[in-house]
Order: sequence, then C-alpha cells, then structure tokens
Amino acid sequence: MDRIKRISAEILERYPENFGTDFDQNKATLKKIAVVRSKLLRNRIAGFITAYLRRENTEKGSSDGATEPEIQ
Repeated sequence: MDRIKRISAEILERYPENFGTDFDQNKATLKKIAVVRSKLLRNRIAGFITAYLRRENTEKGSSDGATEPEIQ
C-alpha cells in the first residue's frame, strides 16, 4: 500500500466524522488534525480522502435497491 493510501486510511479510521466529500473542507480539517509539512502531500491526502468518500457514497446510493429506468 502506498504512502498516500496508508496515511489516508489511518486518518479516516481515527477521525471518520470530520471528513466529507468537499476537498477544500477536507484540506482544512487535515491541516487542523495532522502535521503535514508538505503542501503537495497534504493536498494528495485530502484528495484521496475526498475521492474515497465520494466513491463510497456513490456505491451506497446505487446498492440501495433502486434501479435506473431502462432506455429503449
């Protein structure tokens, strides 16, 4: 597992309620709860967390039993 995924998973495990699907908000939250000296690394972690949570929300939405209408 690469560094971004490992760090993101650890942060989400400790602070799941602090993050959502908004990148800028996740970046600000990450700045408050963790010391990340590199701006690029902080942005990549925040981006990975954002993408992960968006994907998770999309999967939950499509697996709730609702079906899309058929196109004919």
